[in-house]
Amino acid sequence: MTHVRKEPASRERMWPSRRSVLATMGALPVLTALTSAATAAPAAAATAVIDPTARRQTIRGFGGMAHAAWIGDLTAAQRETAFGTGDGRLGFSVLRIPVPENQADWSRDLATARRAVELGATVIASPWNPPASMVETFVRGSQTDARRLRHDMYGAYAQHLNDFAAHMRNNGVNLYGISVQNEPDYAHDWTWWTPTEMVRFLRENAGSISTRVIAPESFQYLKNISDPILNDSAALANVDIIGAHLYGTPYANFPYPLFQQRGAGKELWMTEVYHPNSSDSADLWPQALDVGEHIHHAMVDAEFQAYIWWYIRRSYGPLREDGQISKRGACMAHFARFVRPGYARIEATANPASNVYVSAYAGGDSTVVIVAVNKGTSATSQQFSLANSTASSVSSWLTDGSRNLASQGATGVSNGSFTATLPARSVTTFVTGVTQTPGGIDTSAWYALVNRNSGKALDVYNLSTADGGRITQWSRNNGNQQQWQFVDSGGGYYRVKSRHSGKVLDVYDFSTANGGAIVQWADHNGANQQWRTADSGGYLRLISRHSGKALEVQNASTADGASIVQYDDWNGANQQWQLVRVG
Repeated sequence: MTHVRKEPASRERMWPSRRSVLATMGALPVLTALTSAATAAPAAAATAVIDPTARRQTIRGFGGMAHAAWIGDLTAAQRETAFGTGDGRLGFSVLRIPVPENQADWSRDLATARRAVELGATVIASPWNPPASMVETFVRGSQTDARRLRHDMYGAYAQHLNDFAAHMRNNGVNLYGISVQNEPDYAHDWTWWTPTEMVRFLRENAGSISTRVIAPESFQYLKNISDPILNDSAALANVDIIGAHLYGTPYANFPYPLFQQRGAGKELWMTEVYHPNSSDSADLWPQALDVGEHIHHAMVDAEFQAYIWWYIRRSYGPLREDGQISKRGACMAHFARFVRPGYARIEATANPASNVYVSAYAGGDSTVVIVAVNKGTSATSQQFSLANSTASSVSSWLTDGSRNLASQGATGVSNGSFTATLPARSVTTFVTGVTQTPGGIDTSAWYALVNRNSGKALDVYNLSTADGGRITQWSRNNGNQQQWQFVDSGGGYYRVKSRHSGKVLDVYDFSTANGGAIVQWADHNGANQQWRTADSGGYLRLISRHSGKALEVQNASTADGASIVQYDDWNGANQQWQLVRVG
């Protein structure tokens, strides 16, 4: 795909073929619709099931880039609009700034960064070039003046990044993370890095950097740039955030199975994009609705934890040049204002009808946010059902061709269900307070059981299929040995069956002692294989029918391979488990 740029001072990006690439890409009671934009009766869709107990990635935030050197700084009023959370604000919670190569320029974006922090935002930074003294030129294809970091300067470059982080920290901005290089694989105007060079720097030098390290920030989320990092344990140990850009990346390439396998303990951020182009006004409608769909896929398909626009203020950006929120910005605000840092994406029926996209998020155990994008040309009557939860009412905000984040008031919720009309070509955010009832278990589903204390998953040790195989905790990888199904034994008790072995959790040798081992065994439906659930405020405890004791991680360990045992039920965090649908 051709990636054409204008003069470096403007850094606008043009993607001539971008639009064509992306273009190829039991009923509960129904209540009165929240909104209606169509004269004809809206088409009905399949129920969108929202499960606050089935949690996915933790959200770090939504935001954008400030770059005073290239387009001028945000004004004081624009900072308030960008990072404020009230009406008429974008609600951004992440700011990205450059790392200038010259120390004399290090304070250029400081005023915006300080105010963003004061308003609760996280700040990250990315370099385009190392200091000139660290760079050498080389021939790369037809480019005779390509730049790269000299290998004997890797240590000095790590110190350069450290010094920038210290400068920001000393001036009131504690960076959440710093990148090794912006777009090392599209560096015609800046510094190239090969995957081998990136891995070498991470292995040998990134460990000395005092803040979180972000890499590789491929311009198109090309996996050949990030795979080598995930496949090198020493390099991976020194990176904290796998960063990616999504310029022209087809939705089919959003998922990243290797990250799910190897990225335990790491974060996955989308650190730069504009969409669908930089040539059109951000107020074109329904084109701006593409932004809502793009964010949906970034959260649901890619499972990114952050979504960061290119320039915050630009004719194609979330703020227009006059500082007012654009239509594209309104679509971003439907996520940014309501899905706050620390919220978790939760399971939701992602595509309940043609052209309808639904994602959902939980704030703690008491708030659920649902964002529904209807790209269709007709209104849709959409039913939402809250699984394992109850709620009394839901509030909503709407953006369509004539309205931006317009409050639609509140409506009631009955038996965990409500129905809303999604107007044609619109995005709606719903917010409700919930009370979770985690005892509601779907016996047809497969779950990961994630321990509250350690964050690790219940696991059949060493992929055993034998009777008596150890049950331990392990970093979550969603493998079959970490997938469990609840089989109804009647009377409120379940057997917990491994997808890998077909065997069930068993109190070894019918022990009634504290510390009694939990193993897997062929299912004979004995009392030592039966468990009831107990509520721990959004988490579950599993209590043995045989012994009355609770399933726990021995000694509250946080280590891979720690044994799972039974112990007196004392409601400790190491006895609390989160059920996450995985199959």
